[in-house]
Amino acid sequence: MYIIGENIHIISPKVKDAIAARDIRFFQELAVKQVEAGADYLDLNIGPQKKAGHEILPWLVKGVQEAVDVPLVLDTTNLAAIEEALKVAKRQCIINSTSAEEERLATVPPVAKQYNAKLIALTMAKSGIPVSAEERVNIALEYLIPRAIEVGLPMEDLLIDPLVLTVSGCQEYCPECIEAVRLLKFAGDPPPMTNAGLSNVSNAVPNEMRPLLNRTYLVMLMAVGIDYVIANPLDQEQNEFIRIINQRDDSTGLGRLLLTLYDKTAASDRLTAEDVDMSDPEQVAVFKTAQVLYNQVIYTDSYLRV
Repeated sequence: MYIIGENIHIISPKVKDAIAARDIRFFQELAVKQVEAGADYLDLNIGPQKKAGHEILPWLVKGVQEAVDVPLVLDTTNLAAIEEALKVAKRQCIINSTSAEEERLATVPPVAKQYNAKLIALTMAKSGIPVSAEERVNIALEYLIPRAIEVGLPMEDLLIDPLVLTVSGCQEYCPECIEAVRLLKFAGDPPPMTNAGLSNVSNAVPNEMRPLLNRTYLVMLMAVGIDYVIANPLDQEQNEFIRIINQRDDSTGLGRLLLTLYDKTAASDRLTAEDVDMSDPEQVAVFKTAQVLYNQVIYTDSYLRV
């Protein structure tokens, strides 16, 4: 699994101000921090930037490349900006993203092929994002994968993203996204790669509660074979969850529970109270979080206190 560092994002006021001031040192320092923390790729989200994107994104790519040697993800709906950035990129980039909407599907995949870029493809059509895993996978099978084949994009360069949505208001989508990733592993020979925007699962959730939702959901995504996640590499506890799973470290109660969550998710099963040491507050918090992510318990901002 590859970690795409998410911290260069236009939603951050500091990022927005640094773009306006053309403060490349800010971005270089943030890039170095993410790579040192374990990021394999860096996402550069500049927003639409309709007027100046064609100047901003290549400027940012060149500056970040001076500080770190990792591939970059070009995250904007401005295709002209993406093309200009691809012209100056030193490593194979990822374009973020196309969808199954007619205009995007017509224009974005050919650019990925022309510049030898990977492509994130969202399971979203003009009608929106379907709830069920099967409907999301059908969008990939009927539109995204055939279009990639049509333009000659290798399957290993196509990253299907079944769209993580927040537990706050879209809770029923959370278990379906897990199942969509599982099903996508059977969507071809070879199957396409998969990607998920991890932090979306906790959008509109109080800041202090977001990390545990993200970390627990990440374990579930890992269990069904996610290939790439856009996530915060600076979250050291999240990195510890990843280490526990990768090393099968069952030396602590929390580690044993995370491995049980991983194994049960891989087997299309769910945690139960019998898996949890109820005297351990860390285990109880993970269990309650998993219940919310299963859509078994309705999410509220007080779910951990119930």
